[in-house]
Amino acid sequence: MAPKYGFCFGFLMCLSSCLLASSLVRPSMAAARKLSALVEEQPFPMKYHNGVLLKGNVTVNLVWYGSFSAAQRSIIVDFLESLNSRAPPAPSVSSWWKTTEKYHGGSSAVVVGKQVLNERYSLGKLLKTNHLKALASKPNLVGAVTVVLTAKDVAVDGFCMSRCGTHGWTRSGKTRSAYVWVGNSETQCPGQCAWPFHQPIYGPQTPPLVAPNGDVGVDGMVINLATLLANTVTNPFNGGYFQGPPTAPLEAVSACTGVFGSGAYPGYPGRVLEDKSSGASYNAHGVNGREYLLPAMWDPQTSACATLV
Repeated sequence: MAPKYGFCFGFLMCLSSCLLASSLVRPSMAAARKLSALVEEQPFPMKYHNGVLLKGNVTVNLVWYGSFSAAQRSIIVDFLESLNSRAPPAPSVSSWWKTTEKYHGGSSAVVVGKQVLNERYSLGKLLKTNHLKALASKPNLVGAVTVVLTAKDVAVDGFCMSRCGTHGWTRSGKTRSAYVWVGNSETQCPGQCAWPFHQPIYGPQTPPLVAPNGDVGVDGMVINLATLLANTVTNPFNGGYFQGPPTAPLEAVSACTGVFGSGAYPGYPGRVLEDKSSGASYNAHGVNGREYLLPAMWDPQTSACATLV
């Protein structure tokens, strides 16, 4: 069976070792500076296990499972098309993605492939992992990375409880194909899977940031998709870059969970940019005038989590 790598977004994972202290005591500004300095100044290793990475042109197919508006779909597609676009000003989505070039083998150029609309919920509204794999492994999708995106009214096994998305792989004959799943948490668990655009379910109750595209659920999906896509190209078949056991690895971006800007610490996403007209928080420009908030990524050259701002 192909392995699966779950990802629980937000400060849920990065907070686990610090939750008691941070929930009982609100740090002073001086203490916050010391804490953020501690987070920023500690590099950590991530081993390359000599396996295949996804380099060169990487086709990404999209399976929209359930009801998504055209506006919601465009937020996701614009993000993907921003990954290799040099048009947006700095800091840009493409400059964030460029960190993947520092991993063994060179660049990964994402190309948006086929899009499948499954608006009739062909497998129902309660999905298990084998359903996700079935959606991702249709014959016309084999040989690319297939991203399964589930709508806000679709429940997925483990969603909100232990994961906000996952990546893994399927096999068709001798061909292995990577897949990603991300769910829309807007109505189910935005405090878990759309933080920092919603207050967390526990821990420090700091005011949420304003979502840059005006959609808490989909802007949260972008964060999780960015995380899992970077994890996929750098560790598609469990032989790439990761830290810890292969069954529960910390990967390129999941190793930096909860960090979006400099000075981040558990419960605080870090210093990010603010759109003066909308008040939205972001750290990356995309195509078509988009703004996105993207998580930090582990940089192999510095062995530390790198942020855009």
